Amino acid sequence: MAAPDRNGALSHIRVLDLSRVLAGPWASQILGDLGAEVLKIERPGAGDDTRGWGPPYASSADGSAREAAYFLTTNRNKQSVAIDMGTPDGAALIRRLAAECDVVIENFKVGGLKKYGLDWASLQAVNPRLIYCSITGFGQTGPYAPRAGYDFMIQAMGGLMSVTGEPDTVAGGGPVKVGVALVDVMTGLYATIGVLAALAHRDQGGAGQHIDLALLDVSVATLANQAMNFLVSGTAPGRMGNAHPNIVPYQAFATLDGHLVLAIGNDDQFRRFAIEAGHAEWGLDPRFATNAQRVANRAALVPLVAAAVAGRTTDAWIAALEPRGVPCGPINTLDRVFADAQVQARGLRRDMPHPTLGHVPTVASPLNLSATPVVYDRAAPVLGADTADVLGRILGLDAATLAGLKAKAVIG
Repeated sequence: MAAPDRNGALSHIRVLDLSRVLAGPWASQILGDLGAEVLKIERPGAGDDTRGWGPPYASSADGSAREAAYFLTTNRNKQSVAIDMGTPDGAALIRRLAAECDVVIENFKVGGLKKYGLDWASLQAVNPRLIYCSITGFGQTGPYAPRAGYDFMIQAMGGLMSVTGEPDTVAGGGPVKVGVALVDVMTGLYATIGVLAALAHRDQGGAGQHIDLALLDVSVATLANQAMNFLVSGTAPGRMGNAHPNIVPYQAFATLDGHLVLAIGNDDQFRRFAIEAGHAEWGLDPRFATNAQRVANRAALVPLVAAAVAGRTTDAWIAALEPRGVPCGPINTLDRVFADAQVQARGLRRDMPHPTLGHVPTVASPLNLSATPVVYDRAAPVLGADTADVLGRILGLDAATLAGLKAKAVIG
């Protein structure tokens, strides 16, 4: 059996994906989008936990098949290989696959794969060129290393929730998590970057290596200016709702019919906004003329801007400010996002054929490469759909051997 005909920048790379749920699968999906062959190892009869994380579900026209939207989110461009790693034969099969792969991605607890012989040390011994990416809540070292980590708790522990939400002094104030599992997603992005860096090193004559990636580390690292504000000032930033700690006005304001986001990033933009708002004097006022002054006098300026913005509709403000080069926009619900002309022009929704569901929607990759564009070869796979093909093609197992393994519930 021949390998799948793949295109893309990573078409020469094979990934063994032992991860599940979000952070690891997000990374392996990106690698698959870039052309890598991704072998997703799943438990026979059960699969990735997110297959059951619904509703909502995408269903076939006759209702005979369905798949959770969550699973479809992060598993396109992969092959599903159902192997029970809890059996000696299953673990041995996965070790043999690792010997034929360039990358392994896993998100088990620290030491969780050692008993199967699927840890970094064991697989490096059979494949010295292997890139092995471990994703955990707290990393391979430190006092918290043995703990499980989940996005919500890491958003709290890593400081993100301390700067998200309204202050306690505002009605309904309090810490709030981001509306998606953002730390998981960002960890998947960092995992992808780490894998690509390790592959580049290997291709320059280096060996394989272990990537130790922790959700907590990512959460702290991506606090960006908020973290640096603290490190420089020694003062922990608080929650400011939609306001920005370093730029004013840079927040949402109520309009006649909704809200307008102003993202005024420099003094010229502020002066142009002030003119359109009918208050050209704001741009000359020594309290507001520069961003540093506006930050210092936030309490005086924000109510003035709020009063002005409240007098027009959101669309009226956008129509007036965009020609003046003042960054602004509406707060769109997702139905409006996918109906937006720019989103549609960029093709951010793609419908892909699915073997049991007919067609399923997917959110396109934001990567647009001119010479090696993202591939959309396969929607998220049916559980175990590729087990026989992968084990036959890569490991050379014949039909009788596969049947015997299936009869012993080693594969599905």
